[in-house]
Amino acid sequence: MPTSSASTTDSARSATGGVQSLERAFDLLERMADAGGEVGLSELSASSGLPLPTIHRLMRTLVACGYVRQQPNRRYALGPRLIRLGESASRLLGTWARPHLARLVEETGETANMALLDGDEIVYVAQVPSKHSMRMFTEVGRRVLPHSTGVGKALLADFPADEVRALLGRTGMPAATEKTITTPDGFIAALEEVRRQGYAIDDNEQEIGVRCLAVSVPNSPTAAAISISGPAGRVTEAATDRMVPLLQQVAAELSEALLTSNGNGNGNPAA
Repeated sequence: MPTSSASTTDSARSATGGVQSLERAFDLLERMADAGGEVGLSELSASSGLPLPTIHRLMRTLVACGYVRQQPNRRYALGPRLIRLGESASRLLGTWARPHLARLVEETGETANMALLDGDEIVYVAQVPSKHSMRMFTEVGRRVLPHSTGVGKALLADFPADEVRALLGRTGMPAATEKTITTPDGFIAALEEVRRQGYAIDDNEQEIGVRCLAVSVPNSPTAAAISISGPAGRVTEAATDRMVPLLQQVAAELSEALLTSNGNGNGNPAA
């Protein structure tokens, strides 16, 4: 009886030395996420280039494990078991970011935060507070709408305008303060300014008396941004000129830490 070659099976090793079936399964999950969380097999085949039988076999396995579920319309959706993995990963992401946030606090004197875009909301995953007696505090795990925050602007500046408008249509644009941007056109214009200057500002838009400076973390595995926030009397225009280059530098260093190994070759992000 002929034996199947290891190079032609799903258990074959890939060019990177990994297991090909695992790489393909994770690629399909990411493609599902990019498509909004629900897709058909033909869509996955078209986007991935894999044959339908291979995709069907992989999806059956993911369904059996609870990472994907099949809908009544026979399309496939991301499964609830991924939620626990995502929550744990978010906590670890915050842990890895803390040393970088601590550097921001040490050099600027203001509170430093890290936030992710989770669905249509901003969720704060890490914070290092200022040492000042008057300081900003945002509870880790807090969720806010993106249109009134510096981190929200920094994150959405990388998105196409039609996707931003669709998000704003789903969330609405309630005013947190009298300075909150409450129209899609106004927010799109603000995002253009973020792209032009390379950073975002929340100028009394989430809370009166508070200014926040934010930048996205480039090439982050998930959409992430870091920020510094403090009283408007300290986070002045002059302070902005000093703080923004540091914020951009730390974001680049955090990006490298998330994407590279910690120096011992095991692929874990640097602490």
